[in-house]
Amino acid sequence: MGDSDLASPLIQRDQPEVVISIDHDGDDSGLDIPASRKPLGENDDGRVSRGFEFDHLNPSNPFRFLSDAEPPVLGPTTVDPFRNDTPGVCGLYEAIKIVICLPIALVRLVLFGLSLAIGYLATKLALAGWKDKHNPMPQWRCRIMWITRICTRCILFSFGYQWIRRKGKPARREIAPIVVSNHVSYIEPIFYFYELSPTIVASESHDSLPFVGTIIRAMQVIYVDRFSQASRKNAVHEIKRKASCDKFPRLLLFPEGTTTNGKVLISFQLGAFIPGYPIQPVVVRYPHVHFDQSWGNISLLMLMFRMFTQFHNFMEVEYLPVIYPNENQKQNAVRLSKKTSNAIATSLNVVQTSHSYGDLMILNRASELKLENPSNYMVEMAKVDSLFHVSSVEAMRFLETFSSMNPDSSGRVTLHDFLRVLRLKPCTLSEGIFGFIDVEKAGSITFRQFLFASAHVSTQPLFQQTCELSFSHCDANGDGYISIEELGDALKQRMPNLNKDEIREMYSLLDEDNDEKISKSDFLSCFRKNPLLISIFAPNSAPT
Repeated sequence: MGDSDLASPLIQRDQPEVVISIDHDGDDSGLDIPASRKPLGENDDGRVSRGFEFDHLNPSNPFRFLSDAEPPVLGPTTVDPFRNDTPGVCGLYEAIKIVICLPIALVRLVLFGLSLAIGYLATKLALAGWKDKHNPMPQWRCRIMWITRICTRCILFSFGYQWIRRKGKPARREIAPIVVSNHVSYIEPIFYFYELSPTIVASESHDSLPFVGTIIRAMQVIYVDRFSQASRKNAVHEIKRKASCDKFPRLLLFPEGTTTNGKVLISFQLGAFIPGYPIQPVVVRYPHVHFDQSWGNISLLMLMFRMFTQFHNFMEVEYLPVIYPNENQKQNAVRLSKKTSNAIATSLNVVQTSHSYGDLMILNRASELKLENPSNYMVEMAKVDSLFHVSSVEAMRFLETFSSMNPDSSGRVTLHDFLRVLRLKPCTLSEGIFGFIDVEKAGSITFRQFLFASAHVSTQPLFQQTCELSFSHCDANGDGYISIEELGDALKQRMPNLNKDEIREMYSLLDEDNDEKISKSDFLSCFRKNPLLISIFAPNSAPT
């Protein structure tokens, strides 16, 4: 359990090594998978055989030489968990209300500024001279922090939360040392600081925020860099350490990892559940008619302005019964996470999806790329990660490739643009690759289909070996580089009638560092970015 991190599965399974041997009896099938045979295309002396070539048995699946399996067929995701329903002022009622509330907003802004300044000064005083931040904060410093807690209640009041409806009660710290909550707005951390004064887990980037960074340091925050495995492991260790000691405040985590619109519950990260302690789920709701308070596709300043110009903003907080892990769940954070998420989703009366912070990254990247309807490009990254172990960074790289294919307003790409970007000409093989992706047989593909097909191919056990063998096949003179003549010879075996310009375009795609020669590093790097091209380069027919 000590090596677990916030996002990775607790049970790691090592894939068995799958090798292909070559029958020399003239049988064209040539595919055998006994574990005792030599690795892919290897001779008795350990060298890769130039004569070995794959047999593409099924023309409808151009990747049959890697696996008979095809990418999973999943329906499109139609839910956008990050969409704010009222990103702008809509309707005469809202416009009139804002005008009426402008004087009130000015008073609230003054209250907000004074509360923030006093709370900041009190926090600086509480932190002054405190060096031993590894241990719990001394009691006299905690008493000073009460000033900051009162200031945060004034901040909530300035935002229009004059009263907050509560249901249930917080469990005692010794009963439930960890609290988890759904995450809709920036209001929840402010509320929980006033109500519970917990230790939170936050992104390292929050430390540099004016005022906020100082206050969360006083909460003995656990920082985590979600893209660093070492940082995630350290965060899990700190969660365990602080949860096990009653002298520390209880811990608060938002396992969704980002804010949503509250209409669905997205996938949970596992950091709160790995220690195996009792957990109290808390549900936050923001009932509304004209103003959606969720922090989605709306700027922070606009959201604050809209809050300042409301008569009252409604907020409901419900403390659910404590969830006690059984012995199996203490050893399985996934089950405890699922039990907790089910409790929260049931209380909210919402569905659970496999979206994650990675989908928000994709959404923002699609917006940066000026793609129409960016929500069309979300893929439920938690599901993608569980199926293919593809990271969000890798998914965004595939998105950049897909965006260059000029998707239409519905996020679909035609055969012509697909072939143009991958430098392919229309032929049976290239159309077969497109058909492999187009599982709906609609004549166009979505980013979700493109990502699933690319990830499916690149995660096959034989993919890396096939890439290396393909390089050896193209490098006819064995000098470690592929010339444009050698590339043309290799391509014409699979795609006859290529002209010089078409070969040159493929050469430029493979030449990653633009040094007019394709090294093995260039070749493999290109296939990591464009794994579907392996079908063009993998040798075909029988041994020569």
